[in-house]
Amino acid sequence: MTAPKVLITGASGFVGEALVFRLLVDRKFVPIAAVRGSTRLHGLCPVLPFDLNHVQAMPSLVGVQVVVHAAARVHVMNDSAEDALSEFRKVNVEGTLQLARRAAESGVQRFIFISSIKVNGESTVLGKPFNADDRPNPMDPYGVSKYEAEQALAQLGRDTGMTVVIIRPPLVYGPGVKANFLSMLKWLDKGVPLPFGSIRNQRSLVAIENLVSLIVTCIDHPAAANQTFLVSDGEDVSTTQLLRRLSRALGKPARLLPVPEYLLKLAALVLGKRAVAQRVCGSLQVDISKSRELLGWIPPTTMEKAMRQIAGHYQETQTK
Repeated sequence: MTAPKVLITGASGFVGEALVFRLLVDRKFVPIAAVRGSTRLHGLCPVLPFDLNHVQAMPSLVGVQVVVHAAARVHVMNDSAEDALSEFRKVNVEGTLQLARRAAESGVQRFIFISSIKVNGESTVLGKPFNADDRPNPMDPYGVSKYEAEQALAQLGRDTGMTVVIIRPPLVYGPGVKANFLSMLKWLDKGVPLPFGSIRNQRSLVAIENLVSLIVTCIDHPAAANQTFLVSDGEDVSTTQLLRRLSRALGKPARLLPVPEYLLKLAALVLGKRAVAQRVCGSLQVDISKSRELLGWIPPTTMEKAMRQIAGHYQETQTK
């Protein structure tokens, strides 16, 4: 019996590449990498050119059973586009829908969309996490575009019979992570004193291994059809706890100054960095009970182990 083919868009990205490698190891499915630029996957699996701005130029999807759509115009802190929402819609909504239509016409059975927790909103009240079936409340152009894509995909699924699965991850971290998480690692490694020693928020994160595990579960689980799932490590931490755990994984002392939260928020307000203060001091928790109960899924790795992996990878790259 031939193994089912799974097309992964954004396969040269952080999530997509990790998923391809997992499928190559498992050998239960045949991964097909769809990438826009260069990739190190050549010779490991079939590779197709793919651009969400030019979906019509993509080769045929006939013979593909499942599409995992991880490619997107990603959220950026200082988007320079005059109409950011319009730009996000072109890629995240229109491009996604074109791909999904093509998938349905080609006989693809399931379309897994990697969305974002930003569809639910930007923050939660401490101790009251987002639920997979909560009413969405996206607050920025990226979150709005992801929610609109979810709605369009659900309608397409109803019209064509192709099952649609939506996964909304919070911050994803793991070996090779970039952006703010990498900055934190660098600060801690250098022993830079940070004013984050008294923050009592709670935030959900997801290790790349745990996110990939849920995606793989959703590829062929019957109960995943036409459902929305949240994903995390199943353990929440404050910003202060996160920094201390990373420091411990790096083998470095955490130089965290106990600056009161209200002073951090005031300084951020004066500097025009209110959004930064929200990410540092605010809570964003997710409830993964639906993923556990409906799919029987359990996060395979702990946050502690994932922190050690990310610290080890960072230190290896610094010595090269």
